[in-house]
Amino acid sequence: MVNKNRMNRVAAAMAAAALVSVAVPAATAQAATAARIDLKVLVVDDGGSSVEAITAELRDTGVPYTRVQLGSSGRPVIDAGFLSDTVDGRPRAKYQGVVLPNENPFGEGSAEMAALTAYETTYGIRQVDAYTWAHPGVGLEYTDNGGYSGQLDGTRAAVTAAGKAGPFAYLGGQVAFEDNSALVPESFGFMGKPRTGYTSYLDAPVGSGRASLVGEYTHDGRSELVVTFGYNQYQQQFRLLARGIVDWLTQGVHLGQSRSYFAVHVDDVFAPDARWSKELNCTPGDYACAGGEGKESTIRMTAADAVYAAQWQQSKGFKLDMLFNAGAGEEWKAENGGTDALTAQLVADRAKYRWMNHTYTHPFLGCVQDTTTTPWTCTKNAAGAVNWMSRAEISAQIRDNNNWAAAKGITTDRTELVTGEHSGLKTLPQQGQDNPNLAGALADNGVKWAGSDNSREPAQRAVGAALTVPRHPMNVYYNTGTNAEMADEYNWIYASRADGGSGICEDNPATSTCLPAALDVNTGYLDHIVPQEARTALRHVLANDPRPHYVHQSNLAEDRTLYPVLNQVLDTYRTLYAPSTPIVNQTMKEAGVELGRRAAWDKALADGKVTAYRIGTAVTVKAPSGVAAPVTAPNGTKKQLLLGTADFGTAYAGTRSTWTQPELFQSAVTLKLPA
Repeated sequence: MVNKNRMNRVAAAMAAAALVSVAVPAATAQAATAARIDLKVLVVDDGGSSVEAITAELRDTGVPYTRVQLGSSGRPVIDAGFLSDTVDGRPRAKYQGVVLPNENPFGEGSAEMAALTAYETTYGIRQVDAYTWAHPGVGLEYTDNGGYSGQLDGTRAAVTAAGKAGPFAYLGGQVAFEDNSALVPESFGFMGKPRTGYTSYLDAPVGSGRASLVGEYTHDGRSELVVTFGYNQYQQQFRLLARGIVDWLTQGVHLGQSRSYFAVHVDDVFAPDARWSKELNCTPGDYACAGGEGKESTIRMTAADAVYAAQWQQSKGFKLDMLFNAGAGEEWKAENGGTDALTAQLVADRAKYRWMNHTYTHPFLGCVQDTTTTPWTCTKNAAGAVNWMSRAEISAQIRDNNNWAAAKGITTDRTELVTGEHSGLKTLPQQGQDNPNLAGALADNGVKWAGSDNSREPAQRAVGAALTVPRHPMNVYYNTGTNAEMADEYNWIYASRADGGSGICEDNPATSTCLPAALDVNTGYLDHIVPQEARTALRHVLANDPRPHYVHQSNLAEDRTLYPVLNQVLDTYRTLYAPSTPIVNQTMKEAGVELGRRAAWDKALADGKVTAYRIGTAVTVKAPSGVAAPVTAPNGTKKQLLLGTADFGTAYAGTRSTWTQPELFQSAVTLKLPA
């Protein structure tokens, strides 16, 4: 009976907290309504990973912020003048939200904390406590009263009913803490029972009950989002919660937007790929494979593989991008009896895929290579100048592939191109600049988006009038067709010499970690490599990263090594997220546009040329001419047109967001929030 009464009291307290969290004192409501609240976040940084994680989320989604570093002797003092002033006779709150390392990083009795408290109370500003412990000062019982403190690796937390109705509605419900290694502790934290004024948004089992890990503590006219576990910006548990933390902090209205992007480019379609040799530990046909002459073998999809690819796409509701080399396919056909069932099947199913030009025969489009040395070098003429592939040759590779596709009824976007091996672009260390003939050839063929390798060049850049689109290489090797070949080559790269590997990992400890033991070649791919690569790809998906991933047609052949990775990424994502937050499967052009908009937006923010604020239910955003602004707002938000209004943005994750610019004859974006 005692336990039942206690549970009733806790339930009543949580219900009361839910009501309090949406109630604002009349004086505060009037001040907030009358004031101008700038759309910028104040981050007080103690150098810890939790604050850095939230800062990274703000930065990567386009939310402007001011960072005050506690350890800096020259930092500004946080007082009333730092936080607010008056503009055009109207009180102005300079920050719409405050991120602190914990509930009070300044110390008991601090004037700075008193200034923040007064500011938050006056203007209805919310505060995130990035990482603190469970105690009554944040609305929680101590951990010895039905709670827990310690390692959280593998903890299966869940979004509460209040969380699903509030800031974490976009999640499917489960939030599992990473446990990638039994040898390394990855998470530590506290779980506490809620007290009066606290509404739990994320909890986990403790004994026969549950205790909170994230919740809202409403008290004294203020609201704090309390997080009681440590994290970094890469951990999945933070990535899942990051969107909700920002939306809660900004009360659903902020600059910036976020999506879960995932696109997969399949390179070398129609062409064969060279095969790894387990005996030689290299790839015969590669100039650097000693002893490989005469031992060449290739991997190429079959018609059955093409049928499977189409069926897989339909079953997963996900479209692959087929990057094709038609001339290499024609060469294969001529060498193999003049028929090609693979090409016939893919052409028959052409409407089921997205297609992209990968050049006609996949030549190296940079300097003329001298492969008699390892590594190769660029050849030079008698005058000492580098010999380059000509503009005419590059242009023919682009044009001939486009023309072949058109003749087969394959639709392509001719503004998109990925060259073989990303060649033509600079290739360090041998080729320190782009082929000077590349930009002209791209222009000759109307190419505006050129794929590049994100592991070499993660930033978008110009190539003449075109822009690069960095692509993430997936660690599913182009020169392997079976699971056993994948594991064997992986062992060669990542096993120590004592375990039969090359020792590359030992020689490069700063960039590579050796396996504790070589993988079993029969089980290592599915048991070790697939989960690891799926985690890496999913991390990109959860990080608002629009860059596409790339693999090769060989990964759809033989053992079809790619599908276990993609299945794990897609299935895991759809378990973690609600249907309101689908994966966005963009074209390369769309990814390029997104990256370009971000670069322009980031520059405008850095130059201090963005003004954005909220007065009551009206939002105003001003940016330099031609610069689109990313804005997120609640459902029901309207955009002011020259005449009348229209629904703002597109629906995603329970809110509406888009890149937006002023309408004709307007100097600013004006939004009307729902009452």
